[in-house]
Amino acid sequence: MSIEVAGFGALNGQRVDQFTLRSATGVEIDIIGFGAAVRDWRVPVPGGMRSVALGFDSFDPYPEHSAHFGAITGRVANRITGAAFELGGQHFALPVNEGAIHLHGGPQGLGQQVWSGEIDSTGTSVRFTHRSPDGAMGYPGNVTFSAVYRLEGNRLRLEMAADADRPTPISMVQHQYWNLGESDDVLDHVVQIPSSAYTELGPDLCPTGAILPSRGTPYDLRAGRIMRDGAGQAVDYDINLVLDTGRDLADPIATVRGPDGLLTLQLWSDRPGLQVYNGVMTNVAVPGLGGRPYRKYSGFCLEDQLFPDALHNPHFPSIIYGPHRPYRHWCEIEIG
Repeated sequence: MSIEVAGFGALNGQRVDQFTLRSATGVEIDIIGFGAAVRDWRVPVPGGMRSVALGFDSFDPYPEHSAHFGAITGRVANRITGAAFELGGQHFALPVNEGAIHLHGGPQGLGQQVWSGEIDSTGTSVRFTHRSPDGAMGYPGNVTFSAVYRLEGNRLRLEMAADADRPTPISMVQHQYWNLGESDDVLDHVVQIPSSAYTELGPDLCPTGAILPSRGTPYDLRAGRIMRDGAGQAVDYDINLVLDTGRDLADPIATVRGPDGLLTLQLWSDRPGLQVYNGVMTNVAVPGLGGRPYRKYSGFCLEDQLFPDALHNPHFPSIIYGPHRPYRHWCEIEIG
């Protein structure tokens, strides 16, 4: 295991570093300070190395063109209906950035910030930190966020944390986009997720509050399926799956096999939900890694999370954290 650091760019006078993690199995992962984002992930395959993450070759496209590629999003990931909430008898208004919705922490959320990064004293992990002041994007409280990445073999562990000085909503997400194959779309990946329910969506793509069984719907991924229907047409995914309660945290919450059979991704997490998104709204105006175009269905995301719009659905797991309830969240991703 080794880690190298180099300058990658700058934003508003702040240096953006890139940390390259290399494991004994030959995996190489580039993580940048902008959004504490995984920029690239390269895995050995017969004949060479394969890049399996969506990102950009240089820093310049990130602030304007990144669709949250590889970033840590928040303070509250996913959608908040009405871009407002009540807490402790106070009304908090948030900026909108998707119609009338507040999405992924707003236009200047965690994924748009430059995080400070450093290699830990043992040289085995990288720790990113960001201090978000009271009132940032409309949220109450001063919050110190951290994200620690550690690579062992083919598996990356990410530990996210947030410590707030007053009660405030927090729900962080790793927003990686994956393509395990060599096609420009991911529709022929086989996705298997042990979930038997999902949070129903309204026309604004925010949850209605209902939790429905997935049996007989395209959201039933327990047996594994490609992202096409019986006629071969694309199936759109942008949905929060409710993971089965009582599950063993040692079991993966998602397994995805690439179309050529060379690579399989597995994801573990302590979260109760998983947003499955297959690039339905992806349309990036500039080339991605290696000059690849990023259009609809170019990548898939598996965002382990607390439920979307929990602020307006009190029967969902709470996303209110504070001095007596620090935020802690881990996930692990293995590709090989």
